[in-house]
Amino acid sequence: MLPQTQESEPKRINNPFFSPMGVAVIGASQDAHKLGYGVIRNLLQYRYKGEIYPVNKSSYEIQGLTCYEAVEKVPDPVDLAVIIVPAMAVKNVLEECGERGIKHVIIVTGGFSETGAEGKVMEEELMEVASQYGIRMVGPNCIGTIDTHTPVNTTFVVGMPESGEIGFISHSGAMVAAIIDWAEGSGIGFSRIVSLGNQIDVNEIEMTQAIADDPKTKVITAYIEGVSDGQKFMEVAKKAAVNKPFLMLKGGQGESGAKAVASHTGALAGSSEVYHAAFKHCGIQKAHTIEEMFEWARAMAWQPLPEGKRVAVLTNAGGPAILAIDALEEAGLEVASLTQKTKDYLSSRLPKAASVNNPVDVLAGSGPGTYTLALEALLTDDNVDAVVVIQAPQDWFLPVSLAEVVGEVAGAHKKPVITSIMGRASVGDALKVLQKRKIPNVAFPERSGSVLSAMIERREWLETAGEEKDFDKNIDLKVAAKAVSKKDWEKLLKKYGIRFPEQSIAANMDEAIEKAATFVNNVALKLVSDEMSHKSDIGGVKLNISNEKEVKKGWQEIEKAASEAGITMTGVLVQEMITGGQEVIVGMVRDEQFGPTILFGTGGTDVEFLKDVQTAIAPENRLQAQQLINATKAGTKLKGWRNIPRGDTDVLVDVILSLSQISRDFPEIEELEINPLCVMGEGDGVYALDVRGALKSKKG
Repeated sequence: MLPQTQESEPKRINNPFFSPMGVAVIGASQDAHKLGYGVIRNLLQYRYKGEIYPVNKSSYEIQGLTCYEAVEKVPDPVDLAVIIVPAMAVKNVLEECGERGIKHVIIVTGGFSETGAEGKVMEEELMEVASQYGIRMVGPNCIGTIDTHTPVNTTFVVGMPESGEIGFISHSGAMVAAIIDWAEGSGIGFSRIVSLGNQIDVNEIEMTQAIADDPKTKVITAYIEGVSDGQKFMEVAKKAAVNKPFLMLKGGQGESGAKAVASHTGALAGSSEVYHAAFKHCGIQKAHTIEEMFEWARAMAWQPLPEGKRVAVLTNAGGPAILAIDALEEAGLEVASLTQKTKDYLSSRLPKAASVNNPVDVLAGSGPGTYTLALEALLTDDNVDAVVVIQAPQDWFLPVSLAEVVGEVAGAHKKPVITSIMGRASVGDALKVLQKRKIPNVAFPERSGSVLSAMIERREWLETAGEEKDFDKNIDLKVAAKAVSKKDWEKLLKKYGIRFPEQSIAANMDEAIEKAATFVNNVALKLVSDEMSHKSDIGGVKLNISNEKEVKKGWQEIEKAASEAGITMTGVLVQEMITGGQEVIVGMVRDEQFGPTILFGTGGTDVEFLKDVQTAIAPENRLQAQQLINATKAGTKLKGWRNIPRGDTDVLVDVILSLSQISRDFPEIEELEINPLCVMGEGDGVYALDVRGALKSKKG
């Protein structure tokens, strides 16, 4: 079970956007080239069963429907208005809807904030009217909503999407129009579609919930360019993703603009990385292309999730099978090792020249019957979690025959089957059968790796989605708060159980010599200055200092480096040298949209050069923290690599969770970074060798 949230529930969208009793189309037209004509056309062609009321003072009838001169003249029932009038007239029409008692409005009209400051002011005026009358608005500058099961289509787009199980939310109306056209005949059927436009009122968060609540929707898909409230979005999205796959294509993948940062963490945790981390945290799977997203959606809507990564390939041609195997392995899947029982069974029934190892090649001359017994054997094999069935074009039988037997055999098992019946001209009837049987087909076999990998990612996320929070440190928050106010990051981290080497600050050279003499091991000298964060960049760090002469020399070199850089030096940190271990970076940066994020990866002076780092929304439990570590090369090395012994990852996980807890206990901390954090061998813990942080700047 997911942990219960104490935050307030977002407002839910009522049914009139998807299941209205009556629709008033304000700005309806008799001109077939105008948008107001298209909306009426689609409502009629889609066989909407409610009442349709064209509103236009210049017409008596539009497409056989009585036309009304004003909104106030529209009879009951009417609970949704579609507004398609010039931008300057929208406010007055919205007021008329309010007076008429219409509480749900879709504003198709453009010419608002997307055009500049004047349009933004007009949007603010619309919100004032909507607030006065309690109206909920989709848009402006959108194309409307579709529910294929009601059915209702309030858009003006030519083409009718097929009815199905996929919900689609889009910030772009053009994207909706293109997908409706592209998806025709592809077997991709939709439940609900919404274009949000400028979303001055109803946004992607509320629509996510509305589509998640729809019993006809099995998979949620979306194209977004940003989110209105990152933390609220994650809350709603995670609840939705627990029950239904949630797939996303994010527009605008570029890095964040110029941003003053005090740490490597801030520099490396760009907007793209944070969005990816936020999606992963709440169970959203990020696709690279529209086509990929809908291939995933169709497979997840139609097929069970695989129990594991072991895949069998059944083919009639070697080349396509090789492509499939390459793609599966590249996607992190495994080529299943068939049991001897399966191989013996296949050997006794397939042609002598056939291959009974994986991939199973039944050869070009085999027909649907051979495919049937081979597919049955593979789906029965305990070592197989999923099967990819490939058929290259041939002259022996019609592809539709293979589609029939694959559908019948797959339907008797609870393992996913993906087909790749290759070709175009000859496979139309076969694809229709596969669609009817709920078997996803990919045009070429290499696409199967992406689809099955996404399905496995979904299963793995579901297994971890209910993990409880793992913050159990009993912290004296008053003492910790004092450390924060003084920017005493070392003291703060020590309060949260993070260990530092023996160290102290020397104000002058003589004091540095005196302090260094107290250490048994060699020491490091590090510049202390409020003006310099990355002290090693200017030569402000000296390592392996072993005697008084080296202390003097180190001090003088650091002092000279600070002077040449124009840095005010307030002292030098004398720190016990820690030998052995692996250097990593653990940092926290607070994202404006999604809140605290944690970055982990290879640390030390080369962190920005190597960029072996991953970002996650601040982990809440040990499993999430361990997944962040495992996603990096640093994490691989910590498991033991060649002559490098295993690191103490248990304590490293503690550090990540401590940073997460600090980020929640003290929201005024903008950035906090430990680099390097030296991870010793198993059982020997970790040492924070350097730490830097920054508080939120005070505005105004």
